[in-house]
Amino acid sequence: MKSLIRKFLMGDTAFSPYSKITAADQLREKVYLELPDRLLDVSGSHWILCIEPLVFGVWIGEAVGPVDECRLYFCDGDLDGSGPGRARAAEPGAHGDAEAIVSAKLLDRVDEEEGSLLLLELKSSRIHSLPFLKTWLLYYRYYRKGLPFARFKAYVAAYSYPRRIRIVSFRQDDYYNIFPMDLLGAIPGQDRYVFGLRHTNTALPRILETGDLVVSEASFRYKDLIYGLGKHHSGSPPPPEDLPFRLALTDTFGFPTPDWVESYKEVRIVKTLDMGSHMLLWGEVIHEKVLTPPVEHLFLVHFLHYLHQKNNGFIYQGA
Repeated sequence: MKSLIRKFLMGDTAFSPYSKITAADQLREKVYLELPDRLLDVSGSHWILCIEPLVFGVWIGEAVGPVDECRLYFCDGDLDGSGPGRARAAEPGAHGDAEAIVSAKLLDRVDEEEGSLLLLELKSSRIHSLPFLKTWLLYYRYYRKGLPFARFKAYVAAYSYPRRIRIVSFRQDDYYNIFPMDLLGAIPGQDRYVFGLRHTNTALPRILETGDLVVSEASFRYKDLIYGLGKHHSGSPPPPEDLPFRLALTDTFGFPTPDWVESYKEVRIVKTLDMGSHMLLWGEVIHEKVLTPPVEHLFLVHFLHYLHQKNNGFIYQGA
């Protein structure tokens, strides 16, 4: 009976709470921000920055007036129907067949001459990744322990857009740390970078003290090494000579990075904000270096989104 239920829920797909995939930087998914007077494509300019509460950072590269409440639409393609997905509507108040819809309120904002970073706290969410019965059964079977259904829906919605994973490096005197992150993003067309760093990260107090860090891009082919660095969030890394790869030092800060990274940016923090479980770090890129040609990168999506795409005939690589 269990095997029949599993077949009904997932077919021949192996379960994983989140799916690690590879993709080119030009993603098929789209995300739209609905403000009272306009609908904006924010696919490449929005990020998850905090988990408790769930906060999205959305960069708008133009003047933005007061914002109170708004919505985010997570779609398979363009809202006008020209993309590969099913969404069709292109005006405020309509959402076509969006896979997920998030209602949010303004938590805070960072205003600069070139635009504004809106910090939007989730109020509620609706998901349409799978039929409700399958969604509920998957939740009940795999996710419900310690996770209310409303919070589960929020995570499904947030990770219905692939979240790119990068590597963060830091050093202070004899201390160093290297760890992967997906709660971060490069501001399009600007020398700005934004990070959402968990308070439990052992490097955070030192980063706040010095105000410097390095963020690197890496190929998907190193996904096992990248995920192996995840334990460094809450603990101390081993001596550099015990790492399963060699380190190289960045030009300005002299911070260690894996010798297989594609490129790196050295970032100086200019603003911080406590959002809850995570600290916002708003930084200026003071130096960047490209080491190898760009390749496909590592992303994270929710398992329900992975199934949704597979049911629509699109199978991610690398999962």
